[in-house]
Amino acid sequence: MKFIENLLEGSLWNSRFVIFLAVLGSLFASFAIFYMATVDVVFLVQHTFHYADAGMADEARKALHDSTVSHIVEVVDGYLLAVVLLIFSLGLYELFISDIDQAHGSKASSKILVINSLDDLKSRLAKVILMIMIVTLFEEAINMHVSQPIDLVYMGASIALIALALYWSHAAEGKHGGDDSEAADDEHDEKAEH
Repeated sequence: MKFIENLLEGSLWNSRFVIFLAVLGSLFASFAIFYMATVDVVFLVQHTFHYADAGMADEARKALHDSTVSHIVEVVDGYLLAVVLLIFSLGLYELFISDIDQAHGSKASSKILVINSLDDLKSRLAKVILMIMIVTLFEEAINMHVSQPIDLVYMGASIALIALALYWSHAAEGKHGGDDSEAADDEHDEKAEH
């Protein structure tokens, strides 16, 4: 009976490796979005060389300027989405498969890639998703055509809501983020010393 129990528990424990599919999928999707955003930057730079063309009409120059700013915001949005997928991929790996020793021991890397709990992963993803929402709002504001005064009220309300979300994000980080992260880092450093 003990043999069957050990076999069953071993199988259950090893079933966590199915998460590796999500890790690889998220990692490949992240690389794909990084690639697409970088290709967009290359084409964007090629188009901006036309901005100095002396034969370009003022209206065409203004249109090029507006479309360039809009494309830059789209590129930033793409990079942020790629970062979300990268953090998600590395976080799943650390939570379910194994710690990434290089991330914990590196002085050069940011602590954003060190995930200690599911709440830690959710918190880090939420911050980057909030940034994506801010960039998307900025993109919409750039392309917004005000037809009625109420449009400005809606835009102001959405900016106020984003500001409130940022405030709550930083307030929550101050209450919970500092102590838990430092305690987890100290615990990991003690493990590394032994």
